[in-house]
Amino acid sequence: MKVIHMVAFILLVIGGLNWLLTGLISGWDLASYLGPTLAMIIYILVGLSAIWEVATHKKNCKACDASM
Repeated sequence: MKVIHMVAFILLVIGGLNWLLTGLISGWDLASYLGPTLAMIIYILVGLSAIWEVATHKKNCKACDASM
């Protein structure tokens, strides 16, 4: 279970950082149907969430403390 958790965590971080870059670089508007302002806000919030998860993961994650 710990391996699955770590893979999911790594994918969350990679995906979140990708969305952050998408929000900050104006040429990468993947959700243009939402409108550029709303899409940028969503992208930045998801990216900041990934940064928050990286900063607090070890403290909050019970699966990382469990022994295999």
